[in-house]
Amino acid sequence: MSKVFIMDHPLIQHKIGIIRRKTTGTKAFREAISEIAMLICYEATRDLELEDVDIETPIAKTKAKELKGKKLAVVPILRAGLGMVDGMLTLIPAAKVGHIGLYRDPSTLNPVEYYCKLPADCAEREVFVVDPMLATGGSAVAALELLKQKGCRKIHFLCIIAAPEGIEAFTKAHPDVDLYVGALDERLNDHGYIVPGLGDAGDRIFGTK
Repeated sequence: MSKVFIMDHPLIQHKIGIIRRKTTGTKAFREAISEIAMLICYEATRDLELEDVDIETPIAKTKAKELKGKKLAVVPILRAGLGMVDGMLTLIPAAKVGHIGLYRDPSTLNPVEYYCKLPADCAEREVFVVDPMLATGGSAVAALELLKQKGCRKIHFLCIIAAPEGIEAFTKAHPDVDLYVGALDERLNDHGYIVPGLGDAGDRIFGTK
């Protein structure tokens, strides 16, 4: 069964308060999204494998730790997921970046794929899928299905705000994928938006309406 990690770090909660405010402008919103992504990434990478390596400090020879294999990938769900990429790469700069394009049909609320471009060796990498919002869960579920079709097996999903309905759909469809959530909100409204949420993350990141 999926492990669901709800973040309780004070810095994450403080920054989520900033992005919830309707008065927060595009620049501050974008910066906070990136910073929150970095902080969630810190938690989501806690179990990465390490190996011993021989190094030399200015004083003596010793053993140090480094990431084993270092084959990581960050895959944002377009377009809002792009806002989380820089924060992720701050911590794991050697990761390759793929992109999955999905939009939600306004009448059915179902995801529709329009783009998928992944690293050629994505199946060999530990993949971190990012999207600020997990609302109905449809886009996340579809994105993970695409990755699994491409042979990816080590997958994690990171979001900033989630609704209970989204978490339920996600864990039912992908019980083998761990889920990292900045904040768990109350519910979805009749339009499929998270309540209280923060509005449309893509519009707020890119300054569009």
